[in-house]
Amino acid sequence: MSDLRELYQQLILDHSKKPRNFRKIADANRCAHGHNPLCGDKITVFLKLENRTIEDISFEGSGCAICTASSSLMTESLKGKTELEAGLLFERFHSLLTEEDGMKKQGPELGKLAVFDGVREFPIRVKCATLPWHTLHAALEKEDQTISTE
Repeated sequence: MSDLRELYQQLILDHSKKPRNFRKIADANRCAHGHNPLCGDKITVFLKLENRTIEDISFEGSGCAICTASSSLMTESLKGKTELEAGLLFERFHSLLTEEDGMKKQGPELGKLAVFDGVREFPIRVKCATLPWHTLHAALEKEDQTISTE
C-alpha cells in the first residue's frame, strides 16, 4: 500500500510542477474564477464548448500542489467529454474526497483522479482539490461570479 501511496504522491507532484493545459484559451466561450482563501489558491478555468462537448479546457492561476495537480488532471480527464459526462465525473470526484467509502463506490471510472483518495484524510486540503471542479461547474453553468471555498 505504501508503494501505491508513493506513486500517487509522485503523480501529484509531477502535475503540480508541470501542469498540463496551463494556459488561456483565446477563443474560450466559458470562463469562471475560483478562490480558496484558506490556502490562497486562485484559478481561472477556460472552456471551449461545442455542441455541449468540451472541445478544449485549460486553467491559469496560482495554487498549492494539490490544487494545481487537481486542475491539471481535471483538464486531462475532461477533454472531449460532454457536459453531462463532466457533471458525472465531478460527482464521482467529490464523493471520492468527501465520503468515507468514496474510493470503493467510484472504482476505476476515475482513472488517474483516484490519486486524490488520500486527500480525504486532510479535510482542509479537500477544498484545494475540489476548487477547480467547483470552478468548472460555474463555467458550465455560465455563472459570472468568483467561486469561493468559504
